[in-house]
Amino acid sequence: MKLGIVGLPNVGKSTLFNSLTKAGAESANYPFCTIDPNVGIVTVPDERIRLLGELYRTKKVTPAVIEFVDIAGLVKGASKGEGLGNQFLANIREVDVIVHVVRCFEDSNIVHVDGGIDPLRDIETINLELIFSDIEILERRIAKVSRGARNDKAQAKELALAERIKAHLEEGKLAKSFVTDDDEETAWRNGYNLLTDKPVIYAANVAEDDLADDGAGNDGVKAVRGYAESDGSEVFVICAQIEQEIAELDDDEKAMFLDDLGLKESGLDKLIAASYRLLGLMSFLTAGEDECRAWTIKAGTKAPQAAGKIHTDFERGFIRAEVVNYKDLLENGSLAAARDKGLVGLEGKDYVVKDGDVILFRFNV
Repeated sequence: MKLGIVGLPNVGKSTLFNSLTKAGAESANYPFCTIDPNVGIVTVPDERIRLLGELYRTKKVTPAVIEFVDIAGLVKGASKGEGLGNQFLANIREVDVIVHVVRCFEDSNIVHVDGGIDPLRDIETINLELIFSDIEILERRIAKVSRGARNDKAQAKELALAERIKAHLEEGKLAKSFVTDDDEETAWRNGYNLLTDKPVIYAANVAEDDLADDGAGNDGVKAVRGYAESDGSEVFVICAQIEQEIAELDDDEKAMFLDDLGLKESGLDKLIAASYRLLGLMSFLTAGEDECRAWTIKAGTKAPQAAGKIHTDFERGFIRAEVVNYKDLLENGSLAAARDKGLVGLEGKDYVVKDGDVILFRFNV
């Protein structure tokens, strides 16, 4: 999973990226200090595989990972090449989820590119640039499909779809609010890879004082939450500066620090949970002496396709899966003991994998 962190200059975007990935991306108080996208790989915290690793005395524990991309600061006119606009828009097109950092704090030492703090204006600025870029993509597609539309019914149908989506965007609406129930149209639409069709998580960046009540008393956070609710996005409240401090601590110190602040989880934990919810993701586990590992899949994935996450041969030659819930495995101390108590299921190709399943796949190729 790849998450692109975006935002106007000086909203705390690179500070947040630094704290999430500990990658040390240069962070300075001027636009475009992030010229090339910085990439960081972050492990998904998962107590389950740590405990399974202890049970099996495994040689290697491999958590699921998320790739974060810190994408260059954006200004009005990016879709026309202003600032680092074209580069920004090319980089953001590659991500699965857009994490939009919105400034909800006042600080006279950090200049806002538009002069004052207005979260909804900032959201609108970036949305408009993404809309303009999507319109450009559609115009190119319309020009290409138009040539064959007179003699080809499929191309004529796609042309009509592209023109409808373009008209929708020209009204200032995002592509994600465009509705079609036609499978063929949905396939074409997905192929356009429109920026405003991507799921969005808003990171409301607040001052430390607003963390304890999760931004409940911050008018900017309230506005962002209201906006996100209207378009089906996720919001989490974060203080990028505090996250940077947390990033320097070990696990025990981190727990104490969060407790002192009255917090139950870090910003990274909030972001990972939000991204899993938004994309409908979950993890199944594999466990043994050589390795204990978490594998990220879509909720609703069936056993053969889950096996294919490990290796294509597993899916191609799938026979059955031995499945046990991780809690049952931990409580009984071994797969054999859990099997003796009837807690291990033998599942076929129609089994829908559940979050926390520990699976041993049987296959033959």
